[in-house]
Amino acid sequence: MILIAVLFPCLSFFLRGKLFQGILCLILQITLIAWLPAAIWAVASLLDSRNKKRMKEFSRR
Repeated sequence: MILIAVLFPCLSFFLRGKLFQGILCLILQITLIAWLPAAIWAVASLLDSRNKKRMKEFSRR
């Protein structure tokens, strides 16, 4: 999933069900200059959601 977030940042958001962020990321991705920040944002968002999921599972124990 991280590879998808780097190569196709907007697709990463769409696959996780975040439509508004995916559209905003697609607008950023259209320009080559803003593609790198969009990719970084997608990876950071992916890792953040994974960490939140881990913390939720950890707090249940």
